[in-house]
Amino acid sequence: MEILNSKSYWDRQTWFTTNDFIIIGSGIVGINTALTLREKFPKATITILERGPWPQGASTKNAGFACLGSISELLKDFKTHSSEDIFKLVEQRVLGLERLRNIVGDDHLEYKQLGGYEVFLEKHKSLLEKSLDHLNEINDLLYSLYKAPLFSVTDNIFGFSGINSKLIVNAFEGQLNTGKMMQALIKKTQDANITILNNCNVNEYVEQPTNVLLQTNLGDFKTKTLLIAINGFSEQLNISNVKPGRAQVLITKPIKNLNIKGTFHIDEGYFYFRNVGNRLLFGGGRNLALKEEETTNFGETELIQSTLDTYLKSHILPKTPYEIDMRWSGILGVGNQKKPILKKVSKNVYCGVRLGGMGVAIGSLVGKDLANLATE
Repeated sequence: MEILNSKSYWDRQTWFTTNDFIIIGSGIVGINTALTLREKFPKATITILERGPWPQGASTKNAGFACLGSISELLKDFKTHSSEDIFKLVEQRVLGLERLRNIVGDDHLEYKQLGGYEVFLEKHKSLLEKSLDHLNEINDLLYSLYKAPLFSVTDNIFGFSGINSKLIVNAFEGQLNTGKMMQALIKKTQDANITILNNCNVNEYVEQPTNVLLQTNLGDFKTKTLLIAINGFSEQLNISNVKPGRAQVLITKPIKNLNIKGTFHIDEGYFYFRNVGNRLLFGGGRNLALKEEETTNFGETELIQSTLDTYLKSHILPKTPYEIDMRWSGILGVGNQKKPILKKVSKNVYCGVRLGGMGVAIGSLVGKDLANLATE
């Protein structure tokens, strides 16, 4: 609904003329969509509408994993995907990370390729055995991506307790600084003369004969082409086959002589931890309450946070003193398929959503593909 008598002539001339492109969401996908559009259309008017003061879904709230997927997670995906699908999913993660690193630069990302490890609790011995049984099969399937085996077996050298003695390692996985990544991407949009309007919540949009009308808390906007890139919140704009998934995270205060370096996965990727300098970040547990965590409300729950606390104390840092510094949550876009939804919604509306917890890896590529889909 239009806010009456609140805009000057200059406001209307500057912000509320008809845009060539409006993108909803200033996360990894939204910004990469805008940057691709700018490359293709140097003189186009491009505006990004963001509901929060900064990206609010998962782009600044994730754990900073530059990951390809643990072996048990890939084996689980075989239940709903073909071998060809699995290869394409991992290939997309490889290419997406390459694109992100090329756009932002490893220094700005604080990118470190320290390896990714899958850790198997003693109670998950059968999952370890299944993963070992299929190790060569998965390596053969994915060999062409790096011209080397993706997964290998190593020993538990990190002092974990209640863990099987063998870990499965992916030497190609890395970690990065999520906040600095988004700062760098936002700076690139500003340099490219792309407008980001923050604290702008899109309530609904209406397709008109020659444009799309967006009704927001700041007033009505018009655009020739609308691109939706809000992932976990896309159901609110009637994008089907994608559900929100809340991911809860905690981080410790600095730990003296922390010897855990790298990214780590537990239980088909539902739990994950890493070092952030000399802190330990630990998150996940959504599988403990899948229906309850199918929400767009930020927050933490006793069930999941207490489980994270127990795992941290009993398995990950059993002999190391530590204190929790903070806890938070982010909102993923998930579904029964891992393949992102890239589609034309209607005549002048397109979407790129359902990143399935792999937004860091594939977000830049999905943004590029969304921009190309809308302008082909």
